[in-house]
Parts: sequence; structure tokens; C-alpha cells
Amino acid sequence: MKPLGEVPVNLTTDVVCIGHASYDLIFSVNYHPAADEKTTAQHFLACGGGPAANAAVVIARLGFNAAFSGYLGQDLYGASHVQELADEGVNMALLVRGAMPTPVSVVWVKPDGQRALVNYKGDTVTLAETEVDYSNISAKAVLFDGHEPHLALKFLQQQPQIPSILDAGSVHAGTLALIDKSQYLVCSEKFAVQYAGDVSAALTRLAGLAPVVVITLGEQGLIWQRGAEKGWLNAPTINAVDSTGAGDAFHGAFAAGVAQQLAWQDLLVYASVAGAYCCTQTGARPGMPNQQQHSALAKTFCAHWLAG
Repeated sequence: MKPLGEVPVNLTTDVVCIGHASYDLIFSVNYHPAADEKTTAQHFLACGGGPAANAAVVIARLGFNAAFSGYLGQDLYGASHVQELADEGVNMALLVRGAMPTPVSVVWVKPDGQRALVNYKGDTVTLAETEVDYSNISAKAVLFDGHEPHLALKFLQQQPQIPSILDAGSVHAGTLALIDKSQYLVCSEKFAVQYAGDVSAALTRLAGLAPVVVITLGEQGLIWQRGAEKGWLNAPTINAVDSTGAGDAFHGAFAAGVAQQLAWQDLLVYASVAGAYCCTQTGARPGMPNQQQHSALAKTFCAHWLAG
């Protein structure tokens, strides 16, 4: 399953998702324990995770073709995640596997939906640009999460005409390498504060780097800028259970919307509904909505939004 960089992969899809895949061990707890304290989890879930991999899953569940390009180890967690992606219908022709371990995340989720996360990568490193050749890819959009910057830059070099979306969750070398090279820069509030000190300053600065900037603000909705045009959108009202993966769902749906060439406001609503739905479920992967789940929440949200 390991593609050879010098051999182009022939692939036609709606969205290519390039970046991180991991395996998540999720514990639901009443509170985050203090130092040297033991506690008992009320619920446990083990499933695949990672921003780009989760985005590929939500794109597939929403009825579109998705391909994942990144790394999974030839270990128990890697095998489990590969099977999940296959079951979801995600194309894995661009997946790289090897002897490095599959990254694992342990997530503690409180009843209010807030979480704490620890990720372990061991000696797993980012892939070299020679690992995958994208020259024979046909896609309507590409999504990067910044965790495989060499592959992302390779894709941009070989397929510059394909609309690109950057999931900028936090400031690190990968996101910094791509913020001025992506058509749609979709940032978290965390990224914005890290980058510029506050959200408003970040929007102004980032709008000088990318044609379109969106900053997601959790339950406060989002703000955006396209050229000189600015705006905001409130978030759907939901009963939040777990915020894990909400950003991944938003970015995946956003990429699917770009692939559909949705009108701008429709695109923002489409992505916001996916992110909000994810918060109503425990765990990122179970929270990725399908078409029916997304449609049901979208109808409720749009009714309130239009009334407001």
C-alpha cells in the first residue's frame, strides 16, 4: 500500500485530504484529574482520528469522493485505522505505510464537552515530498492540515490550479509554510491568538496573505474576510457533548462545499452545521455527520438563522 514517489497515481476524486492520521483513545470523565489522582471513566471509545483523516471521512459521509494522503504505521493501530477508512469508502491510493509507529492520541472529555489531549508520535517524522507523486491527480479541491507540509507543497507544485484549503489549527512549521500558499485559510481561534495576539488583528494580517480567511470561534460562530469584504456567522445552537473533531468536521465539509462550488454564505453554513453536529457526539469519528444528519441540523439552523 506504500506509493512510490516516482510512480504517479492515477486518481479522480472530489477532495484530496493531505495530512495527519492517528488513532484515538477517548475517555469520558466527570472532571480532569489532578496530579497523582486516579479516576474512573464513564465511557471509552477507540477509533481513528487526525484532522485530515477525519476530514476525509466526513466528506465521504456527506456523499462525496475523498482520498487521504498521509502516513499510517504497519502496526495494530495503523491496521485498525486503515480498515475504518476502507469501510467509510475513503480512497487510500495515496496512503503511505511503513515501520514508524502510528501516532496515538489519548483524549479526556468532560461532561461540558471540553477536552484535554495528549498525542504520541514516537520517532514518526513527516513524509518527504518524494513519497507521493500527485501529477496524475484530478480533484475539485485539496485540504491540508499542515502536518505533512512536504507533501502539501509537492501537491501545490504539481496541481496549482486545484482550489486549496488550509486547516490551521495551531501555529507550527507546517501551517506557517502554507498560510500564504492556500486559497482558503481556515483558522481556529487558537491559531489566530497565537499568530497575532487577538482575533481581529489576526483577521487583518492573514487577509494580507490569503484571498479568503475564516476564523472559527467555537460556540461564538466565525468571522471571515474575502478581499475587502468582511462578515460573521453565528454557530448553530446545540447540546454540546464533546468538541473533539469539530474543527475537522468543519474543514472537511468546507472542502466538500468548495468542491461543489457552493455560494459563499451557503458554504459557511454548510461547514458550520457539520462542525456543530460533531459536538453532539462523543469522539471525533462518531461525530462526523452523514447526509441525513447534516440535513436535519441544517434545516433547524437555517430556520433560526433566517428568523434572526
